[in-house]
Amino acid sequence: MQENNPVIKPLQFDTYLALIENSIGSYLFKNLYLEIDGVKKDATEDGWLSCAFFVSSILYLCKYINDPHGTVSGTVKDLEKNGWVEIKEPVLGSVIVWKEGVNTNGHNHIGFYVGDGLAVSNDSWKKYPIKYDWKFEGKREVEKILWNPLIKK
Repeated sequence: MQENNPVIKPLQFDTYLALIENSIGSYLFKNLYLEIDGVKKDATEDGWLSCAFFVSSILYLCKYINDPHGTVSGTVKDLEKNGWVEIKEPVLGSVIVWKEGVNTNGHNHIGFYVGDGLAVSNDSWKKYPIKYDWKFEGKREVEKILWNPLIKK
């Protein structure tokens, strides 16, 4: 008698989108500890600077980049190294990098486009990811939008 083995196929893109949505309100990405010259330091400043750690951790879990990062520039370099390219308009699952904003101490920002004009990224004041207008209601300019054409939707 022949067994019927089910055909199991991971749905990586669906899992990626679910991880992004399910991160909303989570403190999971609030802290990234480093040792610098023998001194323990929270690189994310208790959630104030967690955007890159959040985005890169999700991308890393889905094997879309090589490592989690504590900076936007490190995350972008890893994305580009892994085939992510600039596109003109966001698509579901694309990564958005925003320019420095008011009261950001020179920091740019990174998050995910989740469709319907919305993005998910860390909110510095709340210290966890939230969903909001992807154009920051005109308060922060988009620097670049990245997408990997090899991702299978």
